[in-house]
Amino acid sequence: MIQTYGSKPTRDGFGEGLVELGQKRDDIVVLSADLTESTRAAWFKEKFPERFFSMGVSEQDMMSTAAGLALSGKVAFACTFGAFAAGRAWDQVRVSIAYMKTDVKIVGTHGGISVGEDGPTHQANEEIALMRILPNMTVIVPCDALEAKKATIASASYEGPVYLRLGRSGVPLITKEEGAFKIGKANLLKDGKDITIIACGVEVYEALCAAETLKKENISARIINLHTIKPIDKDIIIKAAKETGAIVTAEEHTVIGGMGSAVSEVLAQTWPVPMEFIGVQDRFGESGDPKELFKLFGLTSDDIVKAAKRVMARKR
Repeated sequence: MIQTYGSKPTRDGFGEGLVELGQKRDDIVVLSADLTESTRAAWFKEKFPERFFSMGVSEQDMMSTAAGLALSGKVAFACTFGAFAAGRAWDQVRVSIAYMKTDVKIVGTHGGISVGEDGPTHQANEEIALMRILPNMTVIVPCDALEAKKATIASASYEGPVYLRLGRSGVPLITKEEGAFKIGKANLLKDGKDITIIACGVEVYEALCAAETLKKENISARIINLHTIKPIDKDIIIKAAKETGAIVTAEEHTVIGGMGSAVSEVLAQTWPVPMEFIGVQDRFGESGDPKELFKLFGLTSDDIVKAAKRVMARKR
């Protein structure tokens, strides 16, 4: 039985983390591209209006302004939907933030198909790939709201640009207040000897559910929460490959260039093992109920179980 502590969107954890940062540090500033309520940046605005900047529907301008504020000694959080942060503003992110290595923390909410009814134009299924290919860029995908709060606070003290990917829909709270979080260091949530499931974001909970199902069939699954996609924790991945001999990756993102690709890049050069990839299969999203979309796109715990059995067969 998986112990959960309620349900909450990861964007809520970000909002809470921002307020806590604002109370402790005067150098924190926040910018929003006309999505202040949706990104939860409004919570910071209410407490510290003099350190909040509403940039309107102008994502490129927001990123350039954030870079300027960072160069003047501030730690700037630039907030918008992930589809816009990595899509409309990618050139400014690349040149003014990543190339300049400015202390800008880009917060992309509404990531993945769990955005639901907003549809494919607002469902960011490609931005992990777009952000992780940029030199100097750190990429974090929290698994629940508590981890999102920790990631927000940790990123403020982490040198250089960070992309923090958050979601719109509520996800089960599976981590604890006292649980460890360190950028670049993955968390082992469950040990296992037959197969390893490496997941990020909402798929971490699905992976834990899959492990419970596999356990009933005498398959011991190791679960790793790879919350930091870049810099990637090579050691935990290689250790898992050596000890279990089979890997399934699970992410709410395209399988092309995402977290699974990052894991496979590590293993291809060090310890190749059979792999299966759970994620969006080279297609755009659709408008619909998030739970129905997860079934349609093959992102449920049942899909992870099927992938685990396929990779186990190849392992034998």
